[in-house]
Amino acid sequence: MIELEVPLGDRSYPVLVGAGARHRLLEVLPVGVKRAAIVTQPAIGVEVDPGVEHRVFPMAEGEDAKDLGTVEDLCRDFARWGLTRGDVVVAVGGGVVTDTAGFAAAVYHRGVPVVHVATTLLGQVDAAIGGKTGVNLPEGKNLVGAFWQPAAVLCDTEVLGTLPPREYRNGLGEMAKYAFLGVDGLADLPLDEAVAACVRCKAEVVAADEREGGRRAILNYGHTLGHALETAGGYDLRHGEAVAIGLVYAAELARALGRIDAARVAEHRTIVAGYDLPMTLPSGADVERLLALFARDKKAVDGVTFVLDGPAGVEPVRIGDPRLLAQTLEALR
Repeated sequence: MIELEVPLGDRSYPVLVGAGARHRLLEVLPVGVKRAAIVTQPAIGVEVDPGVEHRVFPMAEGEDAKDLGTVEDLCRDFARWGLTRGDVVVAVGGGVVTDTAGFAAAVYHRGVPVVHVATTLLGQVDAAIGGKTGVNLPEGKNLVGAFWQPAAVLCDTEVLGTLPPREYRNGLGEMAKYAFLGVDGLADLPLDEAVAACVRCKAEVVAADEREGGRRAILNYGHTLGHALETAGGYDLRHGEAVAIGLVYAAELARALGRIDAARVAEHRTIVAGYDLPMTLPSGADVERLLALFARDKKAVDGVTFVLDGPAGVEPVRIGDPRLLAQTLEALR
């Protein structure tokens, strides 16, 4: 078992990575907790025993369930059960569950503790770590949310063996991102070590910039186009697939701006292809629709902001030329 920490002073919390990590839930619950509200989806099929009185609160399947209606339903169910600030929410699932349950925990009674038991590769390397919670609106992905750090995160790599191939590749899209954020040799590491390396990288970035005032924005590498593709396509693309296309787009955009050369673009393509992920826009993608969604991205303040590679590494860059954005999109067809 690999034991890590997200260092946030008196709000620091452990992240356990390895086979069977879910069985250590009781030892990471906040001290004095009497009851646990377990939020999950029926298809996940991963059972946990928090060792205290508990009740399971199922939410609907799919990305469509990640909305304000689900948050209201969960909070009302918590209230009927009598959940208090002295209890805990346990999110068992992938990013949809940890994002939604984490946001419900953040707003119910103005904040109750949450522990994430991440059951997907995407959840383990990204979604469950760092305290970002939130849900989607019809106008865009993750537009409503809160920063709410968990009390602990359990990344049980044993359950990853049960994932369908496409769901596993979904996580590889996020993992590919870390190859450009300073994690060397990622593709050659054993699974537990690869997950831990991604967690370690994200924990360091979160510790330096918890609320995305600066450096934490690099964790959105590939996500501006990725989120737009998800929204425009009604989530027919999985998140990691969309991010993979976004990584290639960001590389091509950086090359067009003279920030990187063709060899670095080729490196992006090689890594993405090595994970068997898509690199071109989906058939029928509407460039004008994608450009409009760029403007609604959370990072958009004065023009569209993309996280791009460059001489100083990956960093946010404001782009005011929509023609360049459109031309680079067309080149990805």
